[in-house]
Amino acid sequence: MTDVYEALAAPTRRAILDALAASSTEQTLFELLNRLRYDHQVTLTRQAISQHLQVLEEAGLVHRRRSGRTVLHHYDPTPLVQIARRWPVSQEES
Repeated sequence: MTDVYEALAAPTRRAILDALAASSTEQTLFELLNRLRYDHQVTLTRQAISQHLQVLEEAGLVHRRRSGRTVLHHYDPTPLVQIARRWPVSQEES
């Protein structure tokens, strides 16, 4: 669970998750770079984004799979469910 909090601490990684969550399909690194650049004004190198993706993958928030020579990334919200279970919203707050 600590990995999830550390992964979410960086604004760039949150932007990456936003970009992945906004699409219903898996994205290549190139597609992700373009979405970050145009939708979130994040301009980083491919290497920097890859390093952020690695942290997100280690936290279980991003999964990747290889399709031929292409690597596809997708967002997995499952680790965030643990946070919601730990601090549930009471009925008065919702």
